[in-house]
Amino acid sequence: MKFLDRVKVFVKSGDGGAGAISFRREKFIEYGGPDGGDGGRGGDVWFEAVNGLNTLIDYRYQQHFKAETGHHGMGRDRSGGHGGDVVLRVPVGTQIMDESEEFLLADLDQEGARFLICEGGKGGWGNARFKSPVNQAPRKAGSGLPGVEKWLWLRLKLIADAGLIGLPNAGKSTFLAASSAARPKIADYPFTTLHPNLGVVDLAGDARFVLADIPGLIEGAAEGAGLGHRFLGHVERCKVLLHLVDGTQDRIGEAYRIVRAELAAYDPELAARPEIVVLNKADALAPEELLKKRRALSRAAGRPTRVISAATGMGVRETLFALLASIKGESIPCPANENKPLNDDDAGHSEAPWQP
Repeated sequence: MKFLDRVKVFVKSGDGGAGAISFRREKFIEYGGPDGGDGGRGGDVWFEAVNGLNTLIDYRYQQHFKAETGHHGMGRDRSGGHGGDVVLRVPVGTQIMDESEEFLLADLDQEGARFLICEGGKGGWGNARFKSPVNQAPRKAGSGLPGVEKWLWLRLKLIADAGLIGLPNAGKSTFLAASSAARPKIADYPFTTLHPNLGVVDLAGDARFVLADIPGLIEGAAEGAGLGHRFLGHVERCKVLLHLVDGTQDRIGEAYRIVRAELAAYDPELAARPEIVVLNKADALAPEELLKKRRALSRAAGRPTRVISAATGMGVRETLFALLASIKGESIPCPANENKPLNDDDAGHSEAPWQP
């Protein structure tokens, strides 16, 4: 199924039904009087967040949605029925914006959340409503109020507990595949990931969380380079970010700073989220080179960094438990080789195994 996270739709509530002009006509009743009923109310337009959807592709092929017009009134004081409502079912995490995309109308971030976007028009009065001592046989009725019509933008922000960020080819899709049942496209060239992917990480017992992978960022994404900032909205709801850095590249510190700069340019609040920094592809590095690059990344990040290999699984499970602890707001001890201060004496010495 094609992933689509932004669409424009047209919605219109139903017009109110017209009131009836009618007079009572029965045998032996000389002056029947007016008995026209009122028109029914037009149908409403609702949005509802439902489970089981993760894309807005349904609104790619149908963009116009109109509720039913209220039923007209009839004689014998019979009022028209309510017009049928239109319910647009969208994935959890869908935001509803106005046509200018400047104002957020609703954020459906929970399953079952509903939002009334257009209320149906009121039905018109029948001529029985206009009867008075002065005018006992009115021959007029209301036509009903028109419905409300709007152009709207729907923008999907996936619901995930943790998000993967990094430059293209940092190994984000490989990490997602190694930690969950998701099977994103993996290849040895940049921009393999063209749309966000979600995976459910199952750890021991009830330890479970949702991990999101978005396309890689490059320098100048704020100005539209690469895939731009379009997909960063999918990690806005994440409680923690996992920043993967490719250990095989030369400028480790610069790679980290590029992504951090793009995050800050997109949303300073997102850049301030808790972050776990990871040096990936450790299996492709010699021990001395790995130590040197880990030291450079820790200096750039200003914090201890983790070393993993998503391809072989080294350090992946420990990183997942660190993510889970950060999601819950807890703190767990990192392995000794990741908390140990980095200095020149580290090279050539074996590190002690982790102890709880």
